[in-house]
Amino acid sequence: MPQTLDQKLAILSDAARYDASCASSGTSRRSSRDGSGLGSTEGSGICHAYAPDGRCISLLKILMTNFCIFDCAYCINRVSSNTPRARFSPEEVVQLTLEFYRRNYIEGLFLSSGIIQSPDKTMEDMVRIARTLRQEHNFRGYIHLKTIPDASPELIEEAGLYADRLSINVELPTDASVTTYAPEKDPATIRKAMADVRLKKEASKDQTFSGKRPPKFAPAGQSTQMIVGADGATDSTILGQSTRLYSSYNLKRVYYSAFSPIPDATAKLPLVKPPLVREHRLYQADWLLRFYGFEVGEITAARTDGNLDLEIDPKLAWALENRALFPVDVNVAPREMLLRVPGFGTKTVQRIIATRRHRTLRYEDIQRMGASLKKAGAFITAAGWTPGALTDTESLRARFAPPPEQLSLF
Repeated sequence: MPQTLDQKLAILSDAARYDASCASSGTSRRSSRDGSGLGSTEGSGICHAYAPDGRCISLLKILMTNFCIFDCAYCINRVSSNTPRARFSPEEVVQLTLEFYRRNYIEGLFLSSGIIQSPDKTMEDMVRIARTLRQEHNFRGYIHLKTIPDASPELIEEAGLYADRLSINVELPTDASVTTYAPEKDPATIRKAMADVRLKKEASKDQTFSGKRPPKFAPAGQSTQMIVGADGATDSTILGQSTRLYSSYNLKRVYYSAFSPIPDATAKLPLVKPPLVREHRLYQADWLLRFYGFEVGEITAARTDGNLDLEIDPKLAWALENRALFPVDVNVAPREMLLRVPGFGTKTVQRIIATRRHRTLRYEDIQRMGASLKKAGAFITAAGWTPGALTDTESLRARFAPPPEQLSLF
């Protein structure tokens, strides 16, 4: 019996949860409030992604199909898996997107897919969906397409004309792991596709000889997804690869997806089962690398195995290992050192630097600036405040690490 649209939606929206975040940061504001189109990139809805300015974007996140001709060992949708299958036609995806929007459920689309027939055939259908939404329905909402690196460059280029963001998955942290667990995928092909997207994106900013700019290409840039825990890569290896990806392809984001063992596939994979907290720590470390001036070697130096401390956040772990550098005086310390104080974010540091030009800062001033003084207090001095011997006390880590729990025998 043919599947209903609701049955397909149940299968393919659930399957899409393995595709990491569909954040929409970087896209421009568009609205249909003037009656000239359909959809927007503003507002709130049921599935949320947040832009840097705080806007909340609601997205329909689905796979076009979870049928796949590839047999990647870590993927529940691989050809040898016995998972329930479904497939949307391009027209059905367009219909769902428009109907969800009209019901005020969503304001955009995140679309990924298994590989059916061939990479080009799959990419053609995904581009057709985006083109139909933009050209036939004047849809102005956010569109994120998970593109297929094996597809022809012409199809990926066309996808960038309709999508706000493109993403191409590097899959695993190392080429060796991709070769072992996803042998039908070629790391060199993936990198070439990512480089092509970067070049197209950069070319779209240049003016032509006539003074006109070429059509916009993926205005929200590109991102990638890396599965962590499906192989034996350490956090140091993962973060080192991420650093190279950011610099080589001008990525907006690397998304880390904690591997969840799949019942009929675990025999093919090493017994590495990281909890979601590892994924969370990688995101925190990624943030430190991008915005706080840290290096990979510094962040992962607290442990001898090259992995992050799962009990405390990476900045705090670094500070505890480098107590000789603390406490720092908030009234004179350079910006680079203030950024390394646990509990200080970039906005707090900006406020400190701006305010101390005019007056001496006290402990209460730092508190009002939004700092987490539960963490920062042991690592700073200010007018009227010194941590004394607290910075060097052996029990300092215990103040932040979660207390031990009695495990149940039943």
